[in-house]
Amino acid sequence: MDLNRRVYRLSPSQFSAETIAVTFAKTSRSPEPFDVIAAELNDEKSAEFSEKWIVGYGHSSVAEHAVLHLALENVSRLAIETIEANRLASYTEKSTRYQEWDPKAYVTPPEIVGSPYEGEYQALMDKLFAIYAEALQALRPWGEANTPRRENESEKAWSNRARVKSVDVARFLLPAAAMANVGLTINARALEYAIKKMLSSELEEVRLIGAEMKTVASQELPTLVKYADPIAFLPKLREKARDFANQIDTISGAPWCDLKAVDESAEDKVLAAVLYRFGDDSYQVCLDQVLNMSQDDKQDLVDAMFAAMTDFDVPIRELEYADLTFSLIMDQGAYFEFKRHRMMTQTVQDLTTRLGYALPKAVTEAGFEARYREAMQAAAVLYEKLAAWNPQVASYVVPNAYNRRVLCRANVRELFHFIKLRCAKNAHFSIQRVGRGMLEQMRPYFPLLSRKIQVKGDTSVQDLTAEYFSETAIIPEI
Repeated sequence: MDLNRRVYRLSPSQFSAETIAVTFAKTSRSPEPFDVIAAELNDEKSAEFSEKWIVGYGHSSVAEHAVLHLALENVSRLAIETIEANRLASYTEKSTRYQEWDPKAYVTPPEIVGSPYEGEYQALMDKLFAIYAEALQALRPWGEANTPRRENESEKAWSNRARVKSVDVARFLLPAAAMANVGLTINARALEYAIKKMLSSELEEVRLIGAEMKTVASQELPTLVKYADPIAFLPKLREKARDFANQIDTISGAPWCDLKAVDESAEDKVLAAVLYRFGDDSYQVCLDQVLNMSQDDKQDLVDAMFAAMTDFDVPIRELEYADLTFSLIMDQGAYFEFKRHRMMTQTVQDLTTRLGYALPKAVTEAGFEARYREAMQAAAVLYEKLAAWNPQVASYVVPNAYNRRVLCRANVRELFHFIKLRCAKNAHFSIQRVGRGMLEQMRPYFPLLSRKIQVKGDTSVQDLTAEYFSETAIIPEI
């Protein structure tokens, strides 16, 4: 037996994803090297092993070794919400911030086809995309006026930066039906659950995509996604929960960024966890020690936690011992970026027009406000018609400008990442506002740690709102 260290790869070009997963699984019972195990396997033997041990005996973690890269094209942004609703996966999607949408690049959901609403739906889509195209042109002079020329910058580079500014604002008009492409990298265990969720969707488009994903994945993973079927309990849960939810009397006036739950001693508990990691006492002893420390000593410990960290370093995991729960209202464009932070626990309500829409100041300054309001009003009118028939399908017509409720729980480590990334100057102003709001709300409970979140500038939520929005929640009249 060769006892020299070896590090090598099992190539997907040589072995199927399922064979690689089985190869790694068999190492728990075989003394042979991985490449020898893999050479002895074929698709049939791999399927037999997977059926017995992974499926039959529930050793599901083995399926995490099988990884697929899936390309999904021309699916609605509404469908992408379900496609991307998986924590352990990686996604890259077509960006509304940098690309301009074709006027016919929208999905007509199967439920609409042949329904009494098909004509109105098509008319609204054509209207929204026409106004979107007009907005791109109307905002171009505004973008150029607000894009200072850099030293030695070419005309082409400056012009593109100015164009991106106008695209960044025009995206508020794009509806959830807008088509997009998304690249997905996911392991077989997560993929099986993802397909189950998609097959359980109330939207036929999502169910059809889920069935196609299962078919495509089965070419590489014939056993590992074989039993990906709809989740049986979801329909009854939806029905019962909606029965109770519909009994609630609506009360308006909730803050758009509301910290609902936080442990007031959470910062001390994080510091106690740091002492615990590098010491040898019980957690309670470490916590008592922190509670007896002076603020200066606590500051010294926090400083040590972040000393010499670069932009490429990640804070230590002990920050995960502190959780915060936020109730948020943000525009759909911001939510599409917010949802990418999948390590948070996020619960989102259906996309509607009932919380009003945001009006970017750029639209007003470009003289395009009346046309913009016309688009939002038209969307709201058809939304209500469709919602009385099928509330989930109605979401397809809702533009990015409309607001949406999101409940999220995040630990401090995740918030460090989210706030640093989404409050950067190159982040969209809608998501910057969300990040700043969360930062401002957490500061009183984490006075030492929150100072370490690397956000440039002292911009406040009020400053961002005043700079970028004429209004943030215009309720349409129906």
